[in-house]
Amino acid sequence: MEVIRFDAADFPRRLAVTGRLAESWEVQLCVDGRIVSLSEVRGAYYRRPTRFGCRLADDREQEWATAEARAGLGGLLLTSVAWLNHPHRSGYANYRPVQLAAARRAGLTVPATLITSDPAKARAFAAEHGELIYKPMTHASPGHGQVVYAVPITSRDLNGDAGDAIAGTMHLLQRRIRPAYAVRLTAVDDQMFAAAIHAHSEAAAVDWRSDYDALTYDIIEPPADVAHGVRVMMSRLGLRFGALDFLVAPEGDWYFLEINPNGQWAWVEQETGLTISSAIAGALVTPKPPK
Repeated sequence: MEVIRFDAADFPRRLAVTGRLAESWEVQLCVDGRIVSLSEVRGAYYRRPTRFGCRLADDREQEWATAEARAGLGGLLLTSVAWLNHPHRSGYANYRPVQLAAARRAGLTVPATLITSDPAKARAFAAEHGELIYKPMTHASPGHGQVVYAVPITSRDLNGDAGDAIAGTMHLLQRRIRPAYAVRLTAVDDQMFAAAIHAHSEAAAVDWRSDYDALTYDIIEPPADVAHGVRVMMSRLGLRFGALDFLVAPEGDWYFLEINPNGQWAWVEQETGLTISSAIAGALVTPKPPK
């Protein structure tokens, strides 16, 4: 089975694309001199492309060229390929309000959640639920390569200027769940690979991404109702792949936190031996469109 790999940044220097409309679009890709017909591509893995490589001296011309590349190249690539995941589906599902609502409708348990820019509403939510967790809704950096992890919040933290600062943008607040362990569940079509993540430091107990050295892992099976809810949610969102995060309370309840349509999975395979890469390869060779 042949594989071709390219990034949006390869266009137009290393990648040339031509589409001719007949009964349908006949699309030809040329990557470093290698020519491939899009009709021969059985599956496409969409994984965090970077910006198009249009480089023009004038900023306005570059903005125009990039927009044309997105409309032309992007539009042609979307015409006939079985995606894992379809870029538009991934973009839609990335919105936290969308995925949290989809999870609730699918029967998954979601912690009490508030998304607001109103300091008074945030203070009332804290008074109602006690200890909260603040979590960023994107992977964007506030600058200088900083990463924003989850942060515990109490009513005291929302007093005065710190609470008033909530008015500066939108914030996601959730009732804090103190788990027995976390779970990273990687779903590929109908297959699920679940790993329990045990935190052994205070920082990792709040957000395990902040201290990977303090983590240990076990392979587990998700409860039947959770597995069913995941399948229903992914079907409704039109996703074939997802990296889902859960917290499991000491009494055994599973709380859904988020799904990342482009989430990391290789380190889970390395730590546990779960055969995620084989599942992804199989899904690309035998495409299964979302229901």
